[in-house]
Amino acid sequence: MNQIEREGARGRDVTIVGAGPAGLALACALADAGLDVTLLEQQALAAIEAPADDGREIAITHRARAVMERLGLWRALPHDAVAPLCEACVLDGDRTRALRFAAARPADGPLGWLVPNHHIRAAALAAARARPAIRLRCDARVAGLELGAQRARVTLADGEAVDAALVVAADSRFSQTRRLAGIGASMRDFGRSVIVACMAHDKPHDATAWECFRYGNTLALLPMRGDRTSVVITVSSDDAARWLAMDEDEFGARVTDQAGERLGRMRLAGRRHHYPLVGAYAHRFVAHRFALVGDAAVGMHPVTAHGWNFGLYGVEVLARELAAGRARGRDAGAPDALVAYERAHRRATWPIYMGTNALVALFTDDRAPARLARQAVIDAATRLPGLHRLVQSLVVRQLVGDAGRRPTALARGGLR
Repeated sequence: MNQIEREGARGRDVTIVGAGPAGLALACALADAGLDVTLLEQQALAAIEAPADDGREIAITHRARAVMERLGLWRALPHDAVAPLCEACVLDGDRTRALRFAAARPADGPLGWLVPNHHIRAAALAAARARPAIRLRCDARVAGLELGAQRARVTLADGEAVDAALVVAADSRFSQTRRLAGIGASMRDFGRSVIVACMAHDKPHDATAWECFRYGNTLALLPMRGDRTSVVITVSSDDAARWLAMDEDEFGARVTDQAGERLGRMRLAGRRHHYPLVGAYAHRFVAHRFALVGDAAVGMHPVTAHGWNFGLYGVEVLARELAAGRARGRDAGAPDALVAYERAHRRATWPIYMGTNALVALFTDDRAPARLARQAVIDAATRLPGLHRLVQSLVVRQLVGDAGRRPTALARGGLR
């Protein structure tokens, strides 16, 4: 028996690496299931206690909201930060015919909600700190990982060893902990970047999101509270500097023009933020006494608004399987629970991950055949009621990830 197995009894049930929203939410779910959790974060406590506004508006489905409500995250959000999304529209090029998605019945409520990312981070931290079973350790950089027969050990840069029955990596799509576990990932650099900004405008947005696939760039308009809209511009990475260098008047005029003046004159109401687009899909979601959640498992392109939602779906399934294992007398690292989690999460994410990448390839290809193909799809779907119902069903039930439930999210556009 090695040292980690001899000392394993001193460890806790689960060690989570990464105190971002997914790691914090998982810690809450596991604590509610009766498990003791150590949460390791390489940033200082002050940095996660006061998360900066990073410009990102996160699309939340009905299923994701239900998870947030159960964990106490939803009630911690400022009421005036939550914006309902009632309709989503897709435009191609300079054409005026839009493909529209809305709830089937008014009683179904909004398609989803948009919430600033920094408010989600703050709510998740507050919920985690309210649970005594969670021990949060900041300034904790992971230097080593050992997955023993009976226990798992994370070694920190300062030499401290943290033992648990299970280690979960929630440390971004570029996860170093995933790498230490010997799990690779298929990375896709889209060669594109997004520029996000909050903008004020003269006309009401009517709680409608627009995804405008312009030639040369895409423009998403995501409704916020009041007369504010989050603008998400996707451009070739070599063109991002030009958009960032525009003065406020030029930037506002360019966005107003590309939005087709739907919202009237648009003007900056905050600073611009810039993010490169890289997708990731882990080759495996689990290993011996090890699992991945959040972007460490699946890092999505933002066009189908699934990043945070997939993170919460993974949290929900992993916590459910570990709780079931605990009820059977198994420890948190038991392989049957991990295998069940991987099977369910891969089934939920793989088709949408591949479909999203195909969608991005089609709608960002400005060559004539691709233009004709997407115009034909939009035209057919808008002219033929039966086809439109089919497309809407596929969008709601497949791209939005809430199959078998009420319509739950965006057809396009949230950034994560």
